Amino acid sequence: MISRFTGGLALTLILATPTFAAQDTAPVDHEREYAACMTLTNTKPADALASAGAWEAKGGGDAVRHCAAVAMIRLGRYDEAAVRLEALAADLDPTNAGLRIGVLAQAGQAWLLAADAERALAAQTAALALAPDNAELLIDRSISLATLTRYWDAVDDLNRAFDLAPGRADILILRASAYRYLDTLGLARDDVDRALILEPNNPDGLLERGILERLAGKPEAARADWQRVLIIANGTPAADAARGNLTRLENTAQ
Repeated sequence: MISRFTGGLALTLILATPTFAAQDTAPVDHEREYAACMTLTNTKPADALASAGAWEAKGGGDAVRHCAAVAMIRLGRYDEAAVRLEALAADLDPTNAGLRIGVLAQAGQAWLLAADAERALAAQTAALALAPDNAELLIDRSISLATLTRYWDAVDDLNRAFDLAPGRADILILRASAYRYLDTLGLARDDVDRALILEPNNPDGLLERGILERLAGKPEAARADWQRVLIIANGTPAADAARGNLTRLENTAQ
């Protein structure tokens, strides 16, 4: 499966909210409430969710719905968060395409975290209908497609993403992984070599090259790449995968 770090869940724009709370209450600074709530999602998501509940009663509108959904993602409540984000996207002003795209993208990420690639794909495709030239959305959708073993479709999205954002090592590494699953190892090696020229210490690139070296019958070269990943990226998913590959390599050699 193709994978990449899923981050950047907080929108940088303030969602549309009323300027004042309900009648007969004091004015609420919704932009300040939103900023505080989103900050809290990164450190204390349970507190952010509780804060969102209190803020909602003061007329938090779309912004409070968004913050609550992000807090749920941080708490691992991925399915619920994804459903809320999709509902929010449907309710947003259709003329504000930028916000709808961002919320749909986050819904797709949440569905992937919930291990529901079909629904992730649907959300990402809806977002791409609004922004067909968005490289990040194409990358995200390629991951969903690969998760569904639709590797050639993933390659198509990654080709388009690379056309839009040439020189990005992460796109080349993802495409190399897709090519590997398609048993097109020459193209996979070309991509990973190009990626590592751009970023020689990219952990995902070294991990992928190590896999290709092993498949090519070069265990020592594979071992060197995976050991390098442990040195430069210990504690990351790439390092965990490298460690697992090293263990399997040693067991095979015995």
